[in-house]
Amino acid sequence: ESRAASASNKEINIQWYIPSVAKPSNNTETKVLLLYAYNTNPVKISNIKIFSSMSVFSGHLWIPLARITSLREKLSDLKEQVEILMQGSKSFSTSVPRSFLEQSETLKISPSNKPKMSDVKVDLDEKTEEIAKRCLSEVKALLSDVPALSLPLTKIPFDVTLQSITNLEDMFDLANGCIVTEGSLFNWIISLLH
Repeated sequence: ESRAASASNKEINIQWYIPSVAKPSNNTETKVLLLYAYNTNPVKISNIKIFSSMSVFSGHLWIPLARITSLREKLSDLKEQVEILMQGSKSFSTSVPRSFLEQSETLKISPSNKPKMSDVKVDLDEKTEEIAKRCLSEVKALLSDVPALSLPLTKIPFDVTLQSITNLEDMFDLANGCIVTEGSLFNWIISLLH
């Protein structure tokens, strides 16, 4: 029981392993190990000795440390741009569909059901969209089985919200890793790891 695990939603867990500080030889670059596990259906594992599921997957990828560091900086810049765009928008209510606002007024929806500012889709300007496509193309190249065949993205494959960009930035945080739950970002990441 103490080793049991459960996931009520679809989620992916990302962890990083940084090998010992032993110096690599001059002709090899330092790499870190990306460890991931995800489920495509809710799961409850109560006995790891007899568990078998067709909806739980795991794997690993060796990724050059320099590329992770560079990508993390770019994602941090992208997050900052998204925050600036959100602050520049007139108000939160202009980003929320009118029907939702009317519904919340008539049904008196509890605060926990109202969308958070970080979950509201952000309309990107041309410059920020290009930055996002470059960042996401790099993510795609790092996570794809055959990076050489990974073509740059022509459109953003998930809804850009402050939360989705924060989750993406957290994915490449070598010190902490992260958990991404179901949604369009989850679906895109899983499509890259298949």
